[in-house]
Amino acid sequence: MGTSRQWTSLAKFIDTPRMADTASLSGGSLLLAWQLKDKTVLIIGGGDVASGRIESVLVADARVTLIAPSAGLHPLTKQFIEDYPDRITYHDRTFAGPSDLAGVDMVLTAIDDVDKSREICALAREHRIPINVADIPPSCDFYFGSQIRSGPLQIMISTNGQSPKLANLIRKQIERSIPDGAGEAVEKVGVLRSKLRERAPGVGGELGKRRMRWMIDVCTNWEMEDLALLDEDMMAKLLDDGWEKNRVPRLQEVGGAKRRSSTSTPKTANLWLSSAAAFVVGAACTVAVLLTGRR
Repeated sequence: MGTSRQWTSLAKFIDTPRMADTASLSGGSLLLAWQLKDKTVLIIGGGDVASGRIESVLVADARVTLIAPSAGLHPLTKQFIEDYPDRITYHDRTFAGPSDLAGVDMVLTAIDDVDKSREICALAREHRIPINVADIPPSCDFYFGSQIRSGPLQIMISTNGQSPKLANLIRKQIERSIPDGAGEAVEKVGVLRSKLRERAPGVGGELGKRRMRWMIDVCTNWEMEDLALLDEDMMAKLLDDGWEKNRVPRLQEVGGAKRRSSTSTPKTANLWLSSAAAFVVGAACTVAVLLTGRR
């Protein structure tokens, strides 16, 4: 089965109510997309791990306060400091104490000193600031997973801090199963959803339910590659001939044409991935598509 068609089937399956496995409701974490836009994140340490943390929070539009001696800065950390002077406030020193936590919304430590890391953790919790301490899972209020990112599409694989390497290997397997243009499709659906809300404004009620049902129908009846083809004219026609008439037109009906070539054969998952992991990817992408722009 082609990957795009497989994802469409998965999307429909996700919309079907299922009974929860109540026997396994423990031992996990609550996976969230944390909104850090304009929040202040304190990062302590400037090495390899810290550079990854900096990249992650910059992607989330956070403001960064970085504390680390210049002698130990990773080349990528130095590059971030140079490239984002308006978003990174850098202090060439070690952590000074509680005063460094003033006005901070999140703390990330990535230093080799275990005792100092635990001290910072205790201070952060005393001030009720969420903290992640690299390589010390019991000192983490949350974990960093292995992430796949394509535009607004983000998928995280978490092992609850138990095996980051395995999470990375699983990520690579899952990444191979993602259809080309998935991130672009998410972005285009987000624009379409915004245009629909402009045409049919309001929160909740029957109108809100109808909007959601129609968006679900579009996402499940169109293939991922086709959603990525949407432009302004096609969206307008999709709303005129689709939303207004309570139907979902085909790609060709709104002026689109499928792009198919021998060099863009849909990618398929490895055999071991084709069931459980493929479902995880389908679930993640479907939720991202349906909820893009929801705040």
